[in-house]
Amino acid sequence: MNKRIQELERQCWTNREDGLFPGQAHFDADKFALLIVKECVDICESGTSTQTTSSGAAQMIRQHFGIEE
Repeated sequence: MNKRIQELERQCWTNREDGLFPGQAHFDADKFALLIVKECVDICESGTSTQTTSSGAAQMIRQHFGIEE
């Protein structure tokens, strides 16, 4: 897994303060998805007009997350 994805995943683990098992580790999937979407938006907004076409933005996002075609 790409190091950036691992960093985002680590940010999404918290200890529960509610429910049956307070203090139990919990992965917040909604937060994880939001962080990934924010990274993608940042990539698109930071590129030049050629890079932010659909294929240019897609390529930048793949490179950022280390995803091979």
